[in-house]
Amino acid sequence: MQLKGKIAIVTGATRGAGRGIACMLGELGATVYCTGRSVRGNPATGNRPETIEETAEMVNAHGGVGIPVQVDHTVVEQVKTLIERVKLEQGRLNVLVNDVWGGDELTESKPFWEHSLQKGLLMQQRAIYSHLITSHYAVPLMIEQKQGLVIEVTDGDNFSYRGNLFYDLAKISVIRIAYAMAQELRSYNITALALTPGFLRSEAMLDHFGVAEENWQDAAKQDPHFIASETPFYIGRAVAALASDPNVFKKSGGVLSTWNLAPEYGFTDIDGRQPNWGKYFAENVANQEQLLV
Repeated sequence: MQLKGKIAIVTGATRGAGRGIACMLGELGATVYCTGRSVRGNPATGNRPETIEETAEMVNAHGGVGIPVQVDHTVVEQVKTLIERVKLEQGRLNVLVNDVWGGDELTESKPFWEHSLQKGLLMQQRAIYSHLITSHYAVPLMIEQKQGLVIEVTDGDNFSYRGNLFYDLAKISVIRIAYAMAQELRSYNITALALTPGFLRSEAMLDHFGVAEENWQDAAKQDPHFIASETPFYIGRAVAALASDPNVFKKSGGVLSTWNLAPEYGFTDIDGRQPNWGKYFAENVANQEQLLV
């Protein structure tokens, strides 16, 4: 239980990567404030059934302490109230994971001049502003202790185009946020970095293909690339490994990936696999695109 006694905030913990991260921090004994907008009886994202209470219960089941807190991270007063509560109840903060996204229903497969401007700008508010607001109020708790880890969850570990201007801007921006924070936090011994999963086998993605985790490989009949997918717990174990590493400061400012961290730290996905989306993408996606040009 390397993280027993450590205090973490995982934003966007309702589902997907956020839920996986919260649970795997709990697996190592951490106390995790699981924040998001969806609570029992009041879903905030379409008809998705997941809630922050359910995530907190899963953290408990994995051995940690889960604390659900309803927060819209684009609302300054709600974020301030969250951080004040953490300071009052715990007196410190060890890990902050900025995983708020909220852009799935906003992304359109169109060039930017045809894309809904309202949706595109709202995506920036949810995926960038929310991270800035949360770090602005949370990081001072770490500065008081001169220690801490801030992780910005992104998509991709490079600067290649991500298929949609608004989506691309959101994901690249948080990488730069991590890098910039690392520079300003260096003298305080606080680590800031960006982290990406591979092809995430989230609850929504399983539903999209009409499969469950037990038979997820059947979805490869619809999309062959799905065979290289990973559960949200894989990035969760990546975060837990980073949070447990006494030398994590050496990685400050970097852009890391699940597939590179897994062999370095020796963790696996919950099914015992070590998916390598980076290698798979290079061999089966990027290479095929080059052959078609």
